[in-house]
Amino acid sequence: MKRTALIGELNATHLGPVTLQGWVTRRRDLGGMIFFELRDRSGTVQVQVDPEQTEAFAQAGELRAEYVAEVTGTFSQRPEEQRKGGLADYEVLAAGVQILNRAKTPPFELDKGGDVSEDVRLRYRYLDLRRPEMQRNLMLRSRTWAAITEFMEAEGFINVETPMLTRSTPEGARDFLVPSRLNAGEFYALPQSPQLFKQMLMMAGYDRYYQMARCFRDEDLRSDRQPDFTQLDLEMSFVDQEDVLEMNSRLLQHIFRRVLDRELSLPLPRLTYQEAMDRYGSDKPDLRFEHAFSDVTDLFAGGEFKAFAGAEAVKVIAAPELTRKTIDELERIAKQNGAGGLAWLKRSGDSFTGGISKFVTGITPQLLERTGVEDGGTLLFTAGAWRTAVEALGAVRLSLRDLFDWTAGGPEFAPLWVTDFPQLDYDAESGTWTYMHHPFTSPHPEDAALFGTERQHEIRAQAYDLVMNGFEIGGGSVRIHNPETQRQMFRAIGLSDAEAQEKFGFFLEALDYGTPPHGGAAWGFDRLVMVLSGAPSIRDVIAFPKNNRGQDLMAGAPSPVADGQLEELGLKVQE
Repeated sequence: MKRTALIGELNATHLGPVTLQGWVTRRRDLGGMIFFELRDRSGTVQVQVDPEQTEAFAQAGELRAEYVAEVTGTFSQRPEEQRKGGLADYEVLAAGVQILNRAKTPPFELDKGGDVSEDVRLRYRYLDLRRPEMQRNLMLRSRTWAAITEFMEAEGFINVETPMLTRSTPEGARDFLVPSRLNAGEFYALPQSPQLFKQMLMMAGYDRYYQMARCFRDEDLRSDRQPDFTQLDLEMSFVDQEDVLEMNSRLLQHIFRRVLDRELSLPLPRLTYQEAMDRYGSDKPDLRFEHAFSDVTDLFAGGEFKAFAGAEAVKVIAAPELTRKTIDELERIAKQNGAGGLAWLKRSGDSFTGGISKFVTGITPQLLERTGVEDGGTLLFTAGAWRTAVEALGAVRLSLRDLFDWTAGGPEFAPLWVTDFPQLDYDAESGTWTYMHHPFTSPHPEDAALFGTERQHEIRAQAYDLVMNGFEIGGGSVRIHNPETQRQMFRAIGLSDAEAQEKFGFFLEALDYGTPPHGGAAWGFDRLVMVLSGAPSIRDVIAFPKNNRGQDLMAGAPSPVADGQLEELGLKVQE
């Protein structure tokens, strides 16, 4: 059973006798000769079986797709006219073929797996993972993990594991709860992140910590989310924001170098939260293409178009010529994202037609200058409250990107830092203020005095996100290390001192024992690999993911459990 090499490792140095093992992709019988392709995780090679090799020929005649086989024979170059470069220049002339295991007919053709419904692929994930594109993704994931570990160890970070069973604390998403058998009526929570533990490691003097942490969040799923996921978690003591951004930028540069064999230029571009929202309608803008908004609030202020005249913000984006059907579809997207509608104009020479053209005759030159819209092109407008206007037009911008393939010909990757997020975010449902990132984020020193005042919504956080291709790859902050500032933050989000003590007493006590200034970040490892690989979904870079309903279709989870298990835990399922 000793293989000469993995199939993809074969080259001119292996010419001569070889032994290979793998899966049969397909078999062809041609003119008394049998050809089949043998595949392992590294590549595929053609095997030729001559009828003079009687025993091998008989075994080869039984081969079917996904049979596991061993081949012994001669590794040789194919005739010159058949060479295409790489492993396709070679073939194996079989002297022996042995079937190691047979296989049922797969429920889908593996080489057409991309066209199969995702639920079928996930039901038979062990077959789906045999597809070369899936194997490339998981091998890229492995290389990325190795590159991160290499960098973190070289930078003096200490790898520490934090608990998987912990206390439920409010961190922005629902917890997965685990009942305690030994403590009736009480529950553990699976960690949404190791946030408090990594801060306490800084209090304990470990200075630089990292972990490839498993995290759990019971939230609605999208193509870039999973209920259980992996994050690179890191924390540093005696640092400021610039130190953290610089180190994380170098880490991304190292990943690009090791995994993609590319050089990433530093420093990375930066936008403040305000700039990103104002120009692109997103705090995770896709900068592989420009197409920024223009602000035209002043041009419409007090004008005859009442819908715009008193709006807090009027934003516009220039697009190519659009049909009314396309405009209607884009308006639907804008409304889905909170806008009251999507106004439009079409440029015709030095004037505008259609849509709201009768209201812009007096400001046409300014609109042409600010937007740069081409003749025949379309202007699309949103108006209203600032955040609603920019977010709705941001969704339209991404739809235009996909419609016109605006990323084609541009950079494949466009990483940047988004900084200066608001410390607090207004929750319209509850009518209260909450945290934008988490309640342990430090405010800008010059803004800290605004806590408890009417202007506390203006406080800027020392928070930052690493963004690439429209995805948040990572994020973090400088942490609050002063106990009184931490209590002020809890009060700002509506927690009384007593409530804060109940929920975070152990953490507040730890802060009182000499906490160094510290900050850190967490990278969404699965999301990072998704972007690096170009996969359309995070599920394509995780070996055994859940579907968009949170189900593991292969293992059949979640599932009911026996009544005896529930009784032991003191639980009862409510019908």
